Amino acid sequence: MNTDKSLYQIALTHIKGVGVMYAHNLMQVIGDEEAIFKEDVRKLEVIPRISRRLIGEIRDPEVMRKAEKELNFVMDNKLRLLFFTDEEYPQRLTQCIDAPLLLYAKGNTDFNHQRIISVIGTRNATRYGEDFCKEFIEELSHRVPDIQIISGLAYGIDICAHRAALKHNLSTVAVLAHGLDRIYPQIHRQTAVEMLQNGALLTEFPSGTNPDKHNFVKRNRIVAGMADAVVVIESGEKGGSLTTADIANSYYREVFALPGRIRDKMSIGCNRLISENKALLLQSINSFISHMGWETVEKPVLPEQQTLFHDLSEEETMIFEKISNTGSIHVNTLAIELNIPVPELFMTLLELEVKNIVMSLPGGMYRLA
Repeated sequence: MNTDKSLYQIALTHIKGVGVMYAHNLMQVIGDEEAIFKEDVRKLEVIPRISRRLIGEIRDPEVMRKAEKELNFVMDNKLRLLFFTDEEYPQRLTQCIDAPLLLYAKGNTDFNHQRIISVIGTRNATRYGEDFCKEFIEELSHRVPDIQIISGLAYGIDICAHRAALKHNLSTVAVLAHGLDRIYPQIHRQTAVEMLQNGALLTEFPSGTNPDKHNFVKRNRIVAGMADAVVVIESGEKGGSLTTADIANSYYREVFALPGRIRDKMSIGCNRLISENKALLLQSINSFISHMGWETVEKPVLPEQQTLFHDLSEEETMIFEKISNTGSIHVNTLAIELNIPVPELFMTLLELEVKNIVMSLPGGMYRLA
């Protein structure tokens, strides 16, 4: 860990009014994290739309004091820092406009597994929901053994998902709504410790942050953004799972919901997601894997003449070459690897579909036509 760089990365997160987009602008104009805090004020003043108040916040001595304290906590507890420009940072999150600048992690896992899903649901899970969750993750472990399971370590479906992943040797990550100086709820501490061998605890919040209600709402965007798909096992009429599903839809993630009987209180939210076309009906592991395009398919051998297209733009050519090299690929993975925003990528893919060069598959997957 480069402690000098880490100090200024932490400090960026303590400046009031600076989010990931503004941090991008600051770094592009100034050069790097350290320079933001050391450059002459006159250089800050030329940045478009920067205010005197914000310059004052950047140069507030309290910012560096807090950063130094947090860096000491990170080093003492052997935590990992994941800055939004790092390769180890969850790359799926980089496509989300409100992604955190910095994440704190403890554990031993890669946050960029080829396949990642978030499994979420009510804290008041029923036997029906817990049994389905366990069976679903067990079947996934056989069919997609390299998959990573994301959840929030909460009561109910969250902890059920983590424990099922541990039982079947899957990597599992808990996204927390507080700092890493505590575990909430405390009763799940042992499971959290077990997760560190092949998983992690992850948070955007510095030490000393309490598990306040609004922090859970912020946490949910990470749960949604880190995954290829969000699976809602059970949800009442209101709850964080429904918020997470809405966020996932805004991020172009697939959302699945387990249906239940119309009079079951803990199925009201899932049934509504399905009826309002905000989630796909989760029926079986086969339908889930098929929709995600995760069946094992041999890479096609293309005749040489099929690779020769003379009317493709530079961006279309990049997409064509990437898909031809992978056989099939999810739109979010394609966006990350080519560094193209998802909305723009969808338009280019549509052009390629019109030209009969690529075809879309269920679950946001694409392959050559």
